[in-house]
Amino acid sequence: MVLGFAALASVLAWSDAQNDFRFSILGDRTGEAQPGVYESVWRDLNQFHPDFVINVGDTIQGGQDATAESEWRALRPIWDRYRIPLYFTPGNHDIWSPESRKIYEKQTGRRAFYSFDYQHAHFTVLDNSETENLSDQQMTFLDHDLATHQDRDPKFVFFHKPFWLIPVKFQSGAFPFHQLVKKYGVRYVVSGHGHQFMRSLLDGIVYIEAGSSGGHLRGERRFEDGWFFGLTYARVKGSNTALVMKEVDAPPAKGRIYFSDTTLDSTWNFR
Repeated sequence: MVLGFAALASVLAWSDAQNDFRFSILGDRTGEAQPGVYESVWRDLNQFHPDFVINVGDTIQGGQDATAESEWRALRPIWDRYRIPLYFTPGNHDIWSPESRKIYEKQTGRRAFYSFDYQHAHFTVLDNSETENLSDQQMTFLDHDLATHQDRDPKFVFFHKPFWLIPVKFQSGAFPFHQLVKKYGVRYVVSGHGHQFMRSLLDGIVYIEAGSSGGHLRGERRFEDGWFFGLTYARVKGSNTALVMKEVDAPPAKGRIYFSDTTLDSTWNFR
């Protein structure tokens, strides 16, 4: 459903309070970061007062070991201004060499793949920055991580390159990653890389390619086709999750909103 921002008025009311938090998902800032967009995205998400922010990779333009650290430092004033906890996912613009991997882990304060709990939910961040699919190491880590956190709900998995696009589009779950996340009850798989918002559903798992949060649009700018600058708001209550994809308000955009995956006829309160 596409609605205007003014329609977001009341708080979602789920009865199960085991989880009660909100977070924001940022798409790629690069490649070819568009001036001012990433800053507009942060101003917008600050209105939502998220408990934390998680991105899908491609934070810096990268490609040169010698300038990587200075690129990371140049973004610090934005993050320091809002002081919202920020979890990173590595993209191919963030890690491309052994040295860039060291810089990435130093600047983000975490390994390139890791997991964390928030209340009763679980988040797994994987690394396919230098591969198209997930390596055997990443699949082994994911299997162990999900097995260890079977009681957590909902579960989210993040990685940069959406190798799942074609099989999921054709509703084929016959690939090892899908079988694994299905086995452990993962609810959402979130990637980036393509700069286009897309959503697919397979065996109860929502697959999302996050739209651009600053990286250039590779198609004509059309909200209805997923080519827009924006971010995703997520609200988790109990085992339920509502996702809202929002276009940034900055001209010439209209700040349009796409509701996804909420079973309730409620609207949102971002204040």
